[in-house]
Amino acid sequence: MSRNNEKNIKKHNDKLHKAQDKKKQAEINRKEKLKQIAKKFNESKASEDK
Repeated sequence: MSRNNEKNIKKHNDKLHKAQDKKKQAEINRKEKLKQIAKKFNESKASEDK
């Protein structure tokens, strides 16, 4: 019996895709936070200039 049976392949792929999704979500969250920080910075910069 081989180790590369359907059940093992599916389990591995599910684990892999879950890790990839987690990484992608973390990247999206980072970008969103960066946008918020930049927005806050620009607002405070604009209020200082007035």
